[in-house]
Amino acid sequence: MHAISDFRSDTVTLPTPEMREAMARAELGDDVLGTEPTVNRLEAMTADLLGKPAALFVPSGTMSNQIAIALHAANGEEVICEYGAHTYNNESGALALIARAQVRPVQGKGGVMDPAEVEKLIRPKNIHNPRTAVISVENTHNAAGGTIVPLANIRTLHEVARRHRTAYHLDGARLWNAHVATGVPLKDWCTPFDTVSVCLSKGLCSPVGSVLVGSRELIERGRYMRKQLGGGMRQSGLLAACGIVSITRMIDRLAQDHMRARALAEGLAKLPGVQLDLSTVQTNILYFAVPGRESEFDGWLKRLEDQKVLAMYLGSRWRLVTHNDVDDEDVARALKAWQSILG
Repeated sequence: MHAISDFRSDTVTLPTPEMREAMARAELGDDVLGTEPTVNRLEAMTADLLGKPAALFVPSGTMSNQIAIALHAANGEEVICEYGAHTYNNESGALALIARAQVRPVQGKGGVMDPAEVEKLIRPKNIHNPRTAVISVENTHNAAGGTIVPLANIRTLHEVARRHRTAYHLDGARLWNAHVATGVPLKDWCTPFDTVSVCLSKGLCSPVGSVLVGSRELIERGRYMRKQLGGGMRQSGLLAACGIVSITRMIDRLAQDHMRARALAEGLAKLPGVQLDLSTVQTNILYFAVPGRESEFDGWLKRLEDQKVLAMYLGSRWRLVTHNDVDDEDVARALKAWQSILG
């Protein structure tokens, strides 16, 4: 058990000892000048892992997603995504600012969009309509509880995109979790998409960084945009060294996070007043509500903190996330703390 049991996000993980050693040993150059050997190695390894020709290391998942969508959508064009998508709700309006695109959201089920509904929303060619430029999928889906978008659904949406000549993007910040939970190879998840963004600084414990993969032409254009957005880094091999550890050593251990999230969810579901759909607890994220007691949530945060447990609520729901810096004893401590509040 850790001094503090932090369930706020899988972004709170600290670099592992192996990552710190890799940083100390990293061969460095200048990434903007194209002479950063450790970054070049991370990009090549990630592109190969995901089955795409090229990759671009960027500071954040938001930058990665926004570069991708701006590559596909011209000013005034439209993006179709699920209503709760991170690109739409949690990237500070960057779609409007950077791509200058508008969003046509689809109300999915568990983060999964109905391909027939998506196809109906694709705009017909008409001078009055914005052009539908991109269909964007999030897998796993954060706001739905870390749910997995099935591969069959992804492939059907790909057929829709190709019929209408729209680009197809994957916000795969937690694609690693979908891969570990299902056993479906990463390349199979990525094949249908034109661009894929994956995050290294969530469950994989890197301190900074995401990687965007796609065709060589798209990635070279993306490299130019990264510079425009202030994402051109110099001796970023210090960070890329951690990313290499992430993709070579940290993916398989995500199964532990999934088991702990399930144990936490099953324990919480037994407490009085808790509404928690266990069918949505598929990876490392869980949401639950305690209807009618929302006015007490701020006080609960303090009571949890007094018991060395950190948690987060968003509106009327609590969101708990398991990760590398949470172990079985931390889960037990959290359940005990929630029992003291709700029991």
